[in-house]
Amino acid sequence: MGLMKVFSGSEVLAMALQEKIEAIGVNVVVKNNIQSARLGGFGNSDLAVELFVQETEFAKVNPVIEEFRMSI
Repeated sequence: MGLMKVFSGSEVLAMALQEKIEAIGVNVVVKNNIQSARLGGFGNSDLAVELFVQETEFAKVNPVIEEFRMSI
C-alpha cells in the first residue's frame, strides 16, 4: 500500500480540499514545499502544497476531488 498524490497547488486550495477529504473520514498526508522552503531560508514561487491519500482510499475520495475541481 502506498500513497497517491491527489492534489498539487496553492496552500489555500490545498487546505480547502484537505478539509473536504477529511470530512468523509479519510486521512490526508500534506507535503508543504512552500513552508519548507521558507523555513530553509529560501523561497521559490513554483513550489506547491501536495496532498496524498492511501491508494486504497482513492475510490472513496475521487468524487470529492472531482467535485472540488469543478468548483474552482
